[in-house]
Amino acid sequence: MKNISKYPEKNTWLTLLERPVLEKKDLRNTVGEIFLKVKNEGDSALKEFSEKFDQVQIDQFLVSENEIESAIDEVSEDLKTAIKQAKENICKFHLTQKSEKKEIETTEGVVCWRESRAIENVGLYIPGGTAPLFSTVLMLAVPAQIAGCKELILCTPPQKDGSINPAILFTAQLCAVTKIFKVGGAQAIAALTLGTESIPKVDKIFGPGNQYVTQAKQLAMEYNVAIDLPAGPSEVLVIADETANPEFCAADLLSQAEHGIDSQVIFISTDEVIFNETLKEIEKQVAELSRNEIAKVAIENSQFILMNSISEAIEMSNSYAPEHLILSIENPRNYIADITNAGSIFLGNYTPESAGDYASGTNHTLPTNGFARNYSGVSLDSFVKKITIQEISKTGIQNIGKTIEIMAAAEGLTAHKNAVSLRLKSLKNEI
Repeated sequence: MKNISKYPEKNTWLTLLERPVLEKKDLRNTVGEIFLKVKNEGDSALKEFSEKFDQVQIDQFLVSENEIESAIDEVSEDLKTAIKQAKENICKFHLTQKSEKKEIETTEGVVCWRESRAIENVGLYIPGGTAPLFSTVLMLAVPAQIAGCKELILCTPPQKDGSINPAILFTAQLCAVTKIFKVGGAQAIAALTLGTESIPKVDKIFGPGNQYVTQAKQLAMEYNVAIDLPAGPSEVLVIADETANPEFCAADLLSQAEHGIDSQVIFISTDEVIFNETLKEIEKQVAELSRNEIAKVAIENSQFILMNSISEAIEMSNSYAPEHLILSIENPRNYIADITNAGSIFLGNYTPESAGDYASGTNHTLPTNGFARNYSGVSLDSFVKKITIQEISKTGIQNIGKTIEIMAAAEGLTAHKNAVSLRLKSLKNEI
């Protein structure tokens, strides 16, 4: 392994933790051209792009009821049971995020509160590629369902035979997805943004994808369509002390490395024995993986760092802001308050990152590429808007009217002042 550092000086941390820069030459132009073609040619453009990028001819983008029923029969009972249990846990966790209306009287006669309204039409993008992520259907459709979104429009790339992975269709049907379309890549994001003859325009787009999908989501915002969060390659940072299990640590690192060759894996340990044993375990376990060629490349580009203390390791982690942070340390709860930047945290030797990916209940759609500094992962709040409401009585306007008049006059906004002054004058005339 190339990238091993022992007790690095603090002034080298930023360089050490530098994420590889994605090749962006002409990326925006390419995606912009896809958007323009979809805008002008609709379904015809989507068919052309499916043939060009996915090497498949699609005549009908909408997945039929017959296709869904046939796919359900192909999914094993064990997998159906696992998906249902995961859905139940994800439901439980996201239901706790519902907020109650709380009215507050800020001044006598002035009542304010906030209410949630579901985003009516949401687009759910589910990557296909080398790993059809049916688990992402759960992570997006379950909170959308709980929030009360009316239309859940799912897009996912077709397989080479023009079908959709059966597990994706089973999970989508289980989560009451409204419509499923066989289209992937930047062209799917363009279709959800602009609408075509087949695919309806949505108000917000969710889901991970490659650099073209990520660029397309950023472009969607220019068309007044919101997105969940910026995304990049998957990441995990593991902090391990002398109580860590090297076998477990290696497995956690490799579980992220197998996502893709650009996945980011960082291992920080305060114990040299655990550090060396983990490196050995990685070499041993990677050979046994079905996606070992992918994992090997990711591991070669990742960082393995020996440090003096847990507090120093957490400081380094905060500067990196990982998507996933695993604390394989003694009394991990004692350090939670010190963690300022992380998408999701996993505590102790028996909490693998893959639990959050599938079935613990938390959401696996998380900020990457350092965006954990300023973004949260997907939650129930991602699928709702918060509307503020206020009601002012006669007493209330008399109590805050003078304040509003003074402030409006100071800003030179006479009409704002008059809107209050006329009401106060009316009340005086009533006396």
